[in-house]
Amino acid sequence: MQISTDNAKQCLLDKRYLRMARIWAENSYCKRRQVGALIVKDKSIISDGYNGTPSGFENICEDEDNKTKLYVLHAEANAITKMAKSANSSSGATLYVTASPCIECAKLIIQSGIVRVVYSEAYHCTSGIELLQKAGIQVDLIEI
Repeated sequence: MQISTDNAKQCLLDKRYLRMARIWAENSYCKRRQVGALIVKDKSIISDGYNGTPSGFENICEDEDNKTKLYVLHAEANAITKMAKSANSSSGATLYVTASPCIECAKLIIQSGIVRVVYSEAYHCTSGIELLQKAGIQVDLIEI
């Protein structure tokens, strides 16, 4: 009985952090798609990110043809690089992200020591999810 209560509590927490990531995505200046990410460890948010341009660049994500500029950072990359500037460690943490990670972000997730990824929308390409699973990272789709 205790296991199912713990699972129910974790599910509630997962949905809460995903809703928070969705709200955080609203900070993005990208017009085509806004994505938010939170890194959580021991029930504390230790980093956050949203998709956008690198520091010092204008906050315009799309070119004149409405295509995403090549240098736009994904929400996961922003959260992980923000972590690298802090005293926190993402080893053993969970990443909550509004869209499933691409393969480039999956590589960063693996290298950062994150052990679980929870996302709420599937991206059209599944190679990132497949790589995470191959690396033994727990991956959960939870629609909110």
